[in-house]
Amino acid sequence: AAAARCALLLGSGSHQVSPGSGSGFQVSDLFRDFNPLTPETLSGSCRVPLRRERSMRSRLRAAGLLHDFLRDGSPDTFGRRYAPCLPPGTPLQLGRSGERLHNFMDAQYYGEISLGTPQQNFSVVFDTGSADLWVPSSYCVSEACAMHRRFKAFESTSFRHDGRMFGIHYGSGHLLGVMARETLQVGGLAVLNQEFGESVYEPGAAFLMAKFDGVLGMAYPPLAEILGNPVFDNMMAQKAVEEPVFSFYLSRGSTSELLLGGTDEALYHGPITWLPVTAKGYWTVTGSEVLSVNVCVCVCVCVCVCVCVCVYVCVCVCVQYLIDCVRVSSLPHVTFVLGGTEFTLTAQSYVRKEVLGDKQLCFSGFQAVDILSPEGPLWILGDLFLTEFYSVFDRGQDRVGLAPARHLAPARHLAPARHLAN
Repeated sequence: AAAARCALLLGSGSHQVSPGSGSGFQVSDLFRDFNPLTPETLSGSCRVPLRRERSMRSRLRAAGLLHDFLRDGSPDTFGRRYAPCLPPGTPLQLGRSGERLHNFMDAQYYGEISLGTPQQNFSVVFDTGSADLWVPSSYCVSEACAMHRRFKAFESTSFRHDGRMFGIHYGSGHLLGVMARETLQVGGLAVLNQEFGESVYEPGAAFLMAKFDGVLGMAYPPLAEILGNPVFDNMMAQKAVEEPVFSFYLSRGSTSELLLGGTDEALYHGPITWLPVTAKGYWTVTGSEVLSVNVCVCVCVCVCVCVCVCVYVCVCVCVQYLIDCVRVSSLPHVTFVLGGTEFTLTAQSYVRKEVLGDKQLCFSGFQAVDILSPEGPLWILGDLFLTEFYSVFDRGQDRVGLAPARHLAPARHLAPARHLAN
């Protein structure tokens, strides 16, 4: 067993991919009756459908580009990015570059937003591990931008130029852009005068593989690279949501959703376990143990994805462990103890399956990097973990809630949102 501090990050973890799954989005019965940009808006709450696509890692692997990408962009991302989770002065062992794109390498859940008047639509990663909003600009000169939807400022009557420049460092260069303000629509909720970035240069081939246009950060304001309030902070300030809460349901199919302003009891079972946030940057909570049987649980933490434990050997570099698909059923469970409650992942949950050519490959969803802390390792719980557990992010009381997800058949009734009692 090992004590751990945990940051729950959506938008950057790995999870199981169904063999033979394609990149197309099949609209399920759940969302058949409403448009993704005009989802059901409840009293002070709003559902945002999330669609599941093949990850950038899968696309790079299929194109034969993954090895070169990992070789040329070995990240120190998690060292720099998760340093605020650790006590001041904690020595970190870092790599040589800053490849922030690795945070989205395994992201597979995307949703729709719109900017401007009239609305311009974009697909974004709703990322609880960052606090900025950016989308490609129509003035972007990169090939990657030509493959994605671009914001046309000159077509919007509500656009306000900011004038500031911003840059987000990558191992292969910088994502560069300019700041602006706009009317933002997330589902049925409007946010006025929202600060956001228009990228004018996006480096590297990996952005060509990305199915998302941009990123919408949902962490605390101190994580913002760009000056200004994060989207959910503006939603709270403008009283667009009745409760300062958002929750995620990540399904194994196409019926995932983000609920802004409440929770949905139909999507989980049992009581919610509440965990206090220990530092207002990432959604960081404290865990007491990581348990398994006949497995070496090393003192290692995450680098490329966000649930991090060495299942076989402790090699803390940006790699994935290949697993014999025939042996998956014999692999042990891994249990995280958070707030005195056990949260268990089966091998079927933490092993990802992909089809490459005519072969099925199985990969461990656990990866690691050396970020040493006197208080123990930092564990990053991402999509792999959050697919199994309904997650609630409560800004009002600075806490995270977890409960076993109720994975339902594709057709289900949309239950009214539940607002949290104090």
